[in-house]
Amino acid sequence: MTQWCSSRRLQLNAYNTEAIWIGSRAAINKLSSQDRPLTVGTDTTINPSDVVRDLGVLFDSELTMKKHIAKVAAVCFFHIRRLRQIRRRVGKDVTIRLVLALITPRLDYCNSVLAGLPQSTLEPSQRVQNAAARLVFDLRHRDHVSPYLMQLHWLPVGSRVQFKLCTLMHAIHNQRSPSYLSDTVQTVATATTRCGLRSSATTDYVVPRTLSKFGERALQVLQPGTGFQITFVASPHLQPSEDI
Repeated sequence: MTQWCSSRRLQLNAYNTEAIWIGSRAAINKLSSQDRPLTVGTDTTINPSDVVRDLGVLFDSELTMKKHIAKVAAVCFFHIRRLRQIRRRVGKDVTIRLVLALITPRLDYCNSVLAGLPQSTLEPSQRVQNAAARLVFDLRHRDHVSPYLMQLHWLPVGSRVQFKLCTLMHAIHNQRSPSYLSDTVQTVATATTRCGLRSSATTDYVVPRTLSKFGERALQVLQPGTGFQITFVASPHLQPSEDI
């Protein structure tokens, strides 16, 4: 690592560098205590961390994303408590815009990394969205929020993750995505093993086989097919600034 940085005239700050081992709990436990630290140069040792931050996303060693979801939920609930203090004064319409500015972007930021997670893991994020809907309509804590989420045209958190995957695949299919995304998937038409099959004439993508839970959460496996169709129904109550 030090030689790679030196060859490109870069200086590695080992004191601000984090390292993490990613794998299943059983695989990480097989690592010996001598193999876990990383040595940089001749006298600098980087001890691995259980959680690291990358572009604002917290990754844990088992990729459960529980730390990230908990952190986002805590920040969102902080803003909801602040907004609740002014809810009666600003009214419903202003509250919606404040929620869309302070809460929704945090729930949607890099939410594609949450694809494939169980609903129980996404539950804290869903509680944030439910609390935001109760704030908008000034509901009690135990009031049911499903009809109000439909009225606001807010997709549930799990559906928002699926919508992000659909958006990414739409950009890939129409060649509007960067190469690091388009190179991760392969169409059936370009697969050499299916050149003689009728499926090679379709616009579907190859779904590789996986042997682990980590692999099942990859974009190549969770990719929506190109045959999906999303229909948006216009509503006279939906303002241009409201979220879907």
